[in-house]
Amino acid sequence: MTGRAARGRRAMAAALVALVAALIVAGALGSVRIPPADVVKILLNRLGADFPATWPRTWEAILWDVRFPRVAMGALVGMGLSVAGAAYQGLFRNPLADPSVIGASAGSSLGAAVAIAFLEGVALLPGAWRLGPVPLFAFCGGVAAVLLVFRLATAGRQTSTVSLLLAGMVVSTIAGSLVSLIMYLTDSQARDAIVFWLMGGLSGANWWKVAWLLPYLAAGLGILLWHGRELNAFLLGEEAALSMGVDVERLKRRILGAGSLLTAAAVAFCGIISFVGLIVPHLVRLLVGPDHRWLLPASAVTGALVLVAADTVARSLPWFSELPVGLVMSLLGGPVFLVILRRQLLPRP
Repeated sequence: MTGRAARGRRAMAAALVALVAALIVAGALGSVRIPPADVVKILLNRLGADFPATWPRTWEAILWDVRFPRVAMGALVGMGLSVAGAAYQGLFRNPLADPSVIGASAGSSLGAAVAIAFLEGVALLPGAWRLGPVPLFAFCGGVAAVLLVFRLATAGRQTSTVSLLLAGMVVSTIAGSLVSLIMYLTDSQARDAIVFWLMGGLSGANWWKVAWLLPYLAAGLGILLWHGRELNAFLLGEEAALSMGVDVERLKRRILGAGSLLTAAAVAFCGIISFVGLIVPHLVRLLVGPDHRWLLPASAVTGALVLVAADTVARSLPWFSELPVGLVMSLLGGPVFLVILRRQLLPRP
């Protein structure tokens, strides 16, 4: 086993252990405190164990109907955003790239704002699979924005990464302006709902939303993890990747498509959650190095850990009933990223 592989395995093992601990703590903390040992026993009972039920039945309802769906949603969203950010940073060879760089988040925001302002309360699917218009419109808005960016940046059969960044910035700016216009024209109730959605949160999580989100994230994660070796070649430059037998244009389409799928799906259900896809890949790269075969899976586990921990903090602060996790990530992620920037990216005196 090479030193890099051994380092990757150690980092993965540590992240998995920390994630399991974070899941238990997230189940234990809240307005009703549940001992961590009982959280583990309740979970194991659901998996087939036979511990005697010495806890109130309401604890099981709290865990399975409220906290565990929220924890699962946070873990999935953290995985998706972190892996998308790591893949984009490799594709663009830019450490500042994040999942919103080509317009997926801005497009999702526009779709959600349209749905909140004009279609709130409309059920698109009946029964247990009931789904409101906000996630659907947000997802479609994110995908549409990425397709527009890709079309604007493509000339013939060639797609320039610089053009993608520029087109993504322009489309994001236009989409943000349209969101502001909708907020200006609509009533105060819809305006407040749009602002709350833009802050990003997991408060509406349930098992049906997790079920809706899971296949999109599984598809996006699978594609990106499959192309880890090719992303390594791309770090050397497009010409070097071509000389190594990589179909550069196909790789761009697949990475952009999978990353956009992850971002649009995550944002559709949870709103804008900043810094996860920017900070986590940087932290993981410090531990495992630039090899995407280890960087991508380690980013997935670490992203789940970071967002579950941030959401636990967001709903456990004594001064507030609950803060949006997107706001917490922005408040904590900004200073952390500045420290990373100072130590790793800026030249030392």
